[in-house]
Amino acid sequence: MGIEVATRLSEEIARYLDLNTRQIEITTANMANIDTPCYRAVGMDFEAEMRRAMAGVDAEDGSDAAGGVLAEAGAPHLAPVAGLIVRPDGNNVSMDRESLQLAEAQLKFKTGVALLKREYTRVMDAIHADGH
Repeated sequence: MGIEVATRLSEEIARYLDLNTRQIEITTANMANIDTPCYRAVGMDFEAEMRRAMAGVDAEDGSDAAGGVLAEAGAPHLAPVAGLIVRPDGNNVSMDRESLQLAEAQLKFKTGVALLKREYTRVMDAIHADGH
């Protein structure tokens, strides 16, 4: 039987990791459609989505400060990526942009995992210190 250890910080990091995972999924979907005629790249504003997710950590009843219902954590707002060059087939996916997005998301994910490990180590150290 395991011990469930959750702190506010660990919950925030978990949401951060969930958003990073979603960013990777969006980016890889764009990459997979590089040869699809008329496909338009989509993206999300990571910082805005993170703020929205953090509002959910504080909302015990599932509503935000304005009283509205929070969107599902796994459903960020997606929008077409502006400013990309549209090729003759109507597709605007830039492999350079998507590769950069993927590398950035992977670095963020590794950082989040390291922070989560550190938080769990801190909590477990505190538990063991109380046991002595």
